[in-house]
Amino acid sequence: MPAGDPGEPMAAGTSGRGKLDQSAVPGNLPAGTIYRNPANDRDEVVVEDITTTAVLIGDSQSEPVFSWPRRALASLGYSVYFCGRGGTGFVASNGRTGNYIDALQRGDWLLPYGSPPLVVIEGGGNDASRGATDEQISTNAERLIASVRERYPEARLAMVGTLARGAADGGGRRTEVDALLGTVAAAHSIPFVGVGDWLTRHDLTGSMADVVHMNPDGHAALGMLLASRLDDLGFRSPGSELAESAAIR
Repeated sequence: MPAGDPGEPMAAGTSGRGKLDQSAVPGNLPAGTIYRNPANDRDEVVVEDITTTAVLIGDSQSEPVFSWPRRALASLGYSVYFCGRGGTGFVASNGRTGNYIDALQRGDWLLPYGSPPLVVIEGGGNDASRGATDEQISTNAERLIASVRERYPEARLAMVGTLARGAADGGGRRTEVDALLGTVAAAHSIPFVGVGDWLTRHDLTGSMADVVHMNPDGHAALGMLLASRLDDLGFRSPGSELAESAAIR
């Protein structure tokens, strides 16, 4: 996990860490250091072990350290590096942090340096609530996918849709956006976990802190469900598999 606010540009930390020039060697830099990547001329963050790090791009569903997407990835053996902020999405911004692709391009939050094994993109709820059109959402999702693939060509990608009630239980636009994102993911051959009916399908409406967010019990339950689905899709951390193999021996 990075120091400071997840994914945000950081000043020098308590150990005097801060932005270094391009002559620095990333392998010798402490986690949390901001490093100017000479390959793309962008500031990036050094993490403790990029080989077991999952980059999570998301909104307020993912932002809390106890969130269900973070819990799921951690249970599969990943350290989670979060990029995003509550109130944002593929189109939506919160006034300080841009939508996912704009925030990435202008440096509202920073990606980690190196090549992570997995990048997970979650969201869509704020786009649904603020009237973003299908075309706007699809266009920006595709821009984000292209940018992530350009930056991390060796990483696997997964998408998690928009948490909602089912279509027959008042899911409304949130359920529609979940289905739309599934179509975008399929067009780019990206594994997709649709969650547009999970609140009612898994009887979790009683584990909510408000109309769209989970309470701690809800985060725990959803984290287990998402972990199981990602595991079924083959997204367990390679480091976790190696540890399990060693334990069996």
